[in-house]
Amino acid sequence: MERIQITEAAAKVVKQLKAQHGDLIFHQSGGCCDGSSPMVFEKGEMYLDESDVLLGQIEGVNFYMNIDQFEYWKHTHLTVDVTEGRGASFSLEIPLGLRFLIHSRLLTDEENERLNK
Repeated sequence: MERIQITEAAAKVVKQLKAQHGDLIFHQSGGCCDGSSPMVFEKGEMYLDESDVLLGQIEGVNFYMNIDQFEYWKHTHLTVDVTEGRGASFSLEIPLGLRFLIHSRLLTDEENERLNK
């Protein structure tokens, strides 16, 4: 059981971005506007510290979330998707006319017990 997954459409975009930019990371902060959307950066372009929680890997890319945001989302299963449109961020998919977004659902009791011990 994983805490995070990715749709096929979003996975294709990640593969394209990896081919163009090399190693990547996802990060989701708790900021306003698109700051709460998942953003993808070249690995090393985003400073990570103890306030960032590793949720897992999608398409071989680590997905981090700010710990304050994680406290609100720790009882949910997240799926990264992509849609047409231009987000207001520095995420690498923006020049493609796309933006990543999150679909969420509450964890089942079994998932919650396993993931939030």
